[in-house]
Amino acid sequence: MRFPRRTLLALSLALPALSAFAAPLVMGFSQVGAESEWRTANTSSVKSAAKEAGITLKFADAQQKQENQVKALRSFIAQKVDVIAFSPVVESGWETVLKEAKAAGIPVILTDRAVKVTDESLYVTFIGSDFVEEGRKAAKWLLDRVAKSTAPAINVVELQGTVGSAPAIDRKKGFEEIIKSNAKIQIIRSQSGDFTRAKGKEVMESFLKQKDKKIDVLYAHNDDMAIGAIQAIEEAGLKPGVDITIISIDGVRGAFEAMKAGKLNVTVECNPLLGPQLMQLAKDVVAKKPVEKRIKVIEGVYTADQAAKELPNRKY
Repeated sequence: MRFPRRTLLALSLALPALSAFAAPLVMGFSQVGAESEWRTANTSSVKSAAKEAGITLKFADAQQKQENQVKALRSFIAQKVDVIAFSPVVESGWETVLKEAKAAGIPVILTDRAVKVTDESLYVTFIGSDFVEEGRKAAKWLLDRVAKSTAPAINVVELQGTVGSAPAIDRKKGFEEIIKSNAKIQIIRSQSGDFTRAKGKEVMESFLKQKDKKIDVLYAHNDDMAIGAIQAIEEAGLKPGVDITIISIDGVRGAFEAMKAGKLNVTVECNPLLGPQLMQLAKDVVAKKPVEKRIKVIEGVYTADQAAKELPNRKY
């Protein structure tokens, strides 16, 4: 069967467009690691959302090392992916590799954590929580808690997240911004627990051995460190949530279980289920649709008396 020349010409012109339309969008995604319940839920959300959206996902686990993440981003650039998304291990040190992505014409989306760069055009948008506000929420809860206290001082120990990471920097900043309004509240010790249960337990054990000042409050930058610290507190013969008030951030199931058991007092939510939003954002970015530079996630604060009711609803 022979087609008229005009029909053949039309088909030849349409084939490249049809081929481009059929090809799935390819995303290179570099994850911080698997240091916590939160991160595991975040990874699961990204992977399942990519599958549902028909996006080919090239996934790399940085194992909490910036050098691994830079290597992954360069691999994505070499593979000529359509879009790169990553949750940076730390804030600084990204200028060079992001310039390489920009030179290759590959748009970059930041997820969960921000970066510090001199040129903000090196990334298209940042989707994630407001970590400073999370720190503020934690501190406001504490202010309300101690408002009627007659104690001359409220001694706080702080388990910080990974040194140099955006959530560690911002959660500390937000917390300190609010507690300075009450001179009785003092952070007497502060050290990184690297966002892990094991390190949170280890650092809390160290805090408890220092007997110069009584510990009234533990402020942990994430639930996993708080859960590790709870173990250390119990092994020291104290009652977590009673002898030491415990405040943490993330809102994972483990935190709700600890609150239900009376061992943790409050958790500030940080929603890890960013996958569906990220995939739609990636499609919009590749299609060159306008997107906001900063996209925030709406989150709440949950206390121990809400834990039993809310626990069945937790998806992570």
